[in-house]
Amino acid sequence: MNHFAFIQYFFYLGINWNWWIALHLLVHEIKGEKKYGLHTTGADELEKARAAGVDTSHATLYMPASYPLLEAVFNELPASSRHHFLDIGCGKGRAMCVAAHHGYPRVTGIDFSTEFCREAEENLLRTRQQFPSLTFEVLVQEASRYRVPEDVNCIFFFNPFDRHIMHLVTNNILDSYRASPRVIHVIYLNPLYKTEFTDIGFKEVFYTKRLKYMEAVILQLAP
Repeated sequence: MNHFAFIQYFFYLGINWNWWIALHLLVHEIKGEKKYGLHTTGADELEKARAAGVDTSHATLYMPASYPLLEAVFNELPASSRHHFLDIGCGKGRAMCVAAHHGYPRVTGIDFSTEFCREAEENLLRTRQQFPSLTFEVLVQEASRYRVPEDVNCIFFFNPFDRHIMHLVTNNILDSYRASPRVIHVIYLNPLYKTEFTDIGFKEVFYTKRLKYMEAVILQLAP
């Protein structure tokens, strides 16, 4: 267990949000990392990507989704529809690993950071020790250029980039849907650009907000 990462996470939240929320989330962070056997805690690590020459001008900071919020949204999705989970802006792979625990046999993640993708693969290998049939792929890829596979039926975002990139990504999702009409669920945490989805036909089917900053929607596109 990376104690330094927990300390860094706590102080980042305390300084930028408030200390009570920081303590609350830290407790769940420690419990979640232990429960799922992961090493994904971190906060605002884009400087490493910049140092490696990655263009981060459209990116937001790295912040993993809280475990309680992830579990809440996965519990709202129909078990019968869990097939291929895609995390766009996957970071260190937390959402993909939790998706595997909630019945997804195939998970894919993309991120522009080679380091994040390496760490995501390490976490997924840990998860596959518990689910040997799990199939996963992690790609170093710019989201705006990624062609969404036609069997993906759940897509995850934790506000990974600005509206410009989100607009391009939603068009890519729509292209995939038109090529293979199917029910697609989008899990969107901190949904600043939700209208990019509703404008192309997605309907909001679930909403939750916890504390001040923990907000999530599930959006659905169906034939």
